[in-house]
Amino acid sequence: MPTFADFDRRNYRTVDVATGYDGWAPTYEQTVMDEMDYALLERVRVRWHGRAADLGCGTGRTGGWLRAHGVTDIDGVDLSAGMLERARARGAHTTLTSADVRDTGLPSGAYDVVISSLVDEHLPELAPFYAEARRLAAPGATFVLVAYHPQFMMVTGMPTHYTPESGEPLAISTHLHLFGEHITAGVSAGWRLTEVSEALVDDAWVARKPKWAALRGHPFTMVLVWQRD
Repeated sequence: MPTFADFDRRNYRTVDVATGYDGWAPTYEQTVMDEMDYALLERVRVRWHGRAADLGCGTGRTGGWLRAHGVTDIDGVDLSAGMLERARARGAHTTLTSADVRDTGLPSGAYDVVISSLVDEHLPELAPFYAEARRLAAPGATFVLVAYHPQFMMVTGMPTHYTPESGEPLAISTHLHLFGEHITAGVSAGWRLTEVSEALVDDAWVARKPKWAALRGHPFTMVLVWQRD
């Protein structure tokens, strides 16, 4: 299988996930656009209700979106202390825990919605992640995964990265997962795929990022909706 290293065009110095997001936390909200994730969440046919597990909750953006859409009991986990600090300040989550998304410590079978946004590219393997989401899911629960599209990662060769005060761009450990890898991991964990939607680089994106003109029409991010029977 191809790896992100096969496509990397930036060759930035790379840091681990916790270090990277601790460093990015102060400016994260200024660099992540709603079109990357919120627009996809608005598009899918999901019943947002009950109790939610927010895996890789970051600054609490996803938790805030869930609460605005009627979910009032939200447990978040993240590896980054800096991100969790900002999530606490936002106040959208019921609980916040420092934990790995593959081993959250949250209660089994307790969640009507399991959600993860822009996290899976930091995992070397998808199987443990999908298995943990399945462990957390109550019967009939939904797992919603927002991810960078593998085609975008392959075409651009751009890792997840940020620029700290030093001015040196830093990559955060990035892995490439083909769509087929998601399907294999999800089905093997006992999930049933019910919906897929993709966000494309459009004129609005090019207006914000003129250097992306050659990418117009290419997929950027995607959302996969899984169901537990």
